[in-house]
Amino acid sequence: MADSSLRAVGWARSLPISSGVKAARDWTRSHVEDLEWSRSAPETVDAVLLTVSELVTNTHVHARSTAQLVLAWDGECLHVTVHDNSPRMPRPRESDEESTGGRGLLLIDALADTWHAHECPRGKDVTACFRPEKTDG
Repeated sequence: MADSSLRAVGWARSLPISSGVKAARDWTRSHVEDLEWSRSAPETVDAVLLTVSELVTNTHVHARSTAQLVLAWDGECLHVTVHDNSPRMPRPRESDEESTGGRGLLLIDALADTWHAHECPRGKDVTACFRPEKTDG
């Protein structure tokens, strides 16, 4: 009989505004390396790191909040969730070619397999999911 229980592994970290986005990327990289994706799915690693950068930046800049970063691997998808204290839901902004910002959600939409946001009693969660694609090698 097959074991149908879900096996998951996860990590969580609180990132105050003063910690900076590099700390979030470095911490995420160290845990994604535990999944051995650096060799098997390097493009997915890059997509995860860029998404973490965007989500944590959005939390610090727009929500002016500490970012609660959670990574959860369920054997099929890596779920990258960032929680902040703002009730304002994210929405893509119109930006022109000369704008220096406003493309983060469009970028996440292009990088992640799926993403969504939902309201929480004290803020919101934004979650992006990644399924690693194996590279030939």
